Amino acid sequence: MKPRKPLVEVAVETEKGRVPLGIMNAKQALSLPDDIDVKVSHPDHEAGSTDNFIPKDELRRHLDKS
Repeated sequence: MKPRKPLVEVAVETEKGRVPLGIMNAKQALSLPDDIDVKVSHPDHEAGSTDNFIPKDELRRHLDKS
């Protein structure tokens, strides 16, 4: 069985609050252009059901530890 890729919710912060862009695997989230300032849900929590969001660079560090 293949190991599951962690799913994360990707969102952007606007002056009106957080706007969800969608759910994707962590690799897809990390491949988004750096000029888009996104936050991603922490991969240890269920995507779409958590308010625990982290910056993309923290996601990268988290996955490097795994």
